Amino acid sequence: MRIAIVGVGGVGGYFGGRLAQAGADVIFIARGDNLAVLRERGLRIESIVGDAWIAPVQATDDPSTVGPVDMVLVATKAWQLDGAIAQMRPLIGPETGVVPLLNGVEASDRLAQAFGDAHALNGVCYIFVARTEPGVVRHSGINPLIVFGERDNRRTARIEALRNWLERAGVRVTIPADIQAEVWRKFVFGATTSGLGAVTRAPMGLLRELPETRPLFVQGMREIVAVAQARGIDLDESAVTAALAQLDSLPYETTASMQRDIMAGRPSELDAQNGAVVRLGAAAGVPTPLHAFIYHALLPQEYLARRGVQ
Repeated sequence: MRIAIVGVGGVGGYFGGRLAQAGADVIFIARGDNLAVLRERGLRIESIVGDAWIAPVQATDDPSTVGPVDMVLVATKAWQLDGAIAQMRPLIGPETGVVPLLNGVEASDRLAQAFGDAHALNGVCYIFVARTEPGVVRHSGINPLIVFGERDNRRTARIEALRNWLERAGVRVTIPADIQAEVWRKFVFGATTSGLGAVTRAPMGLLRELPETRPLFVQGMREIVAVAQARGIDLDESAVTAALAQLDSLPYETTASMQRDIMAGRPSELDAQNGAVVRLGAAAGVPTPLHAFIYHALLPQEYLARRGVQ
């Protein structure tokens, strides 16, 4: 199976590296120092489930030299997706599938708008991983899991082919009966924890323990469930219960990736997370007061970060 990885940070580096290690024909679409190191030394994975050094690897900044592939895994930041869509067009052939592994719930729709429903799939991943330097990714938590499927939940040959390769690579895989609901389940947890972490600058352990802040998690999660239900997504209170259990299982000092970007003054996924809750809620006629406060409170800093002003 010929697989292109678009976005070679922690997520793209880890899953692409494991697929290449397993023998899949993997091409990394990278740039800058990361591309130079991948070409010169390959990719190094430091992982709680076993280190790996994959060399040589196929890497380029010009997808037109690659041509159509069987599957594209998109692992950029959500705010980089528009640029990635323009870049990946040469990778799309008649049967190519595109799996988004981004935060938020809108990536699959944007891929469908760009390439057509026949190409866009949907998916999420669960892993604590980061690129620590060019050509090096460090996996520090969670037994890696990818949940993906066709947008209409059909079981197709390309779905099974990717599943087989991921399992061969040692990655846990779930192909759910309802992929849209699974993407929103992660959103219930991710958007709420990211937003509250970013606006308070505090670790999850402290936020979940304080009697003044723990109820905010419940409120934020319930706002997302209400938006999902209004959009016809099959979610209920069990999604909140599961998200709270996940919150309580985190190490005390855990911070969300969006939170870390905002604290460092970098562009973040604010629009794809809390902004999306507000935007989709307004379209569905569902009030989202907590997410609206978070989004509006953080928006000035986001503007400054995107202008390069600290």
